[in-house]
Amino acid sequence: MADQGSLFKQKNWTVSIDQAGLRLDVFVHQILPHLSRREAERLIEERLFLLNGRPVSKGQRLAAEGVVSFVGPEQWLSDGPLPNLELRVPIVYEDACLLIVDKPAGMDTHGFSGRDDRTLANFIAAQRVEVLNVGKSKWEPGLVHRIDRETSGLVLIAKTQASFERLRRQFRRRQVTKNYWALVWGITPAEGSVSYPLAHDSRDRKRMRAILNLKTQRGQRSWKALTRFRKLKDSRGLSLVEIEMETGVTHQIRVHMAAIGHPIVGDALYGAENTDTLGLGRHFLHAASLEFQHPETGRTIKIEAGLPGELGEVLSRLRVNF
Repeated sequence: MADQGSLFKQKNWTVSIDQAGLRLDVFVHQILPHLSRREAERLIEERLFLLNGRPVSKGQRLAAEGVVSFVGPEQWLSDGPLPNLELRVPIVYEDACLLIVDKPAGMDTHGFSGRDDRTLANFIAAQRVEVLNVGKSKWEPGLVHRIDRETSGLVLIAKTQASFERLRRQFRRRQVTKNYWALVWGITPAEGSVSYPLAHDSRDRKRMRAILNLKTQRGQRSWKALTRFRKLKDSRGLSLVEIEMETGVTHQIRVHMAAIGHPIVGDALYGAENTDTLGLGRHFLHAASLEFQHPETGRTIKIEAGLPGELGEVLSRLRVNF
């Protein structure tokens, strides 16, 4: 079991007659509904939830009057992101309705429990506490959209619920223009588009896959996706491309570019055959610009974010001017 130091607390729940017969993981999700099922199972596997003082499996059935205990850091049971004043995220635009930040690579947009404390949501909780009640989920305060952990660049945050709803409507209607810069393997055409539907990979839930042949889909849920790209430069068997996402499916750019034989440099998940990372500890994908209508005034807002230093340094070594 985890080290029960001075920061650890014990919290107990007694199983009622109505709850008798429930599996432990179902019971935990019932008493702490703000935790995802995945996070509840993770805590059980780490032996932080005990039954009558003893660790048991998530499938253990509970008897009435049994005592379920959590023994661990109390903040891990928080119902929303905790503030982290140490985090530094550049703010590139702000007004009374919205906030736009330049998220660094290596930072998740949000977490799933109080144990996640280095996400963009934790930065928002520390710097803009008034945003905590904005959005569709406490774990995603004001977040109108997301970008991957290793992707750097612009993220749009609503500061009021009315602004959140209006901006989300623009995303649903594909009225928001999102442009990315990516360095990919191979020499791409001058421009092109990819429209393969995307689905979860049944062999690995962390991955998405492009459905190249609809006949092989076999009823699996999929999402329509459209990615357009334009080559900016090429050098030494690599292409720097500007990419526009017309839809917003998980890992869309990474999957689509890999599907056409041009995986993103440094992408360990979808570009495993290309092991040379060019010295990067991340993939070369940057959310470079956002264009949308202001939720209150209706005027067009376009914000751009330059490449982070580590990406610019790679282009310099390739002698690619940008």
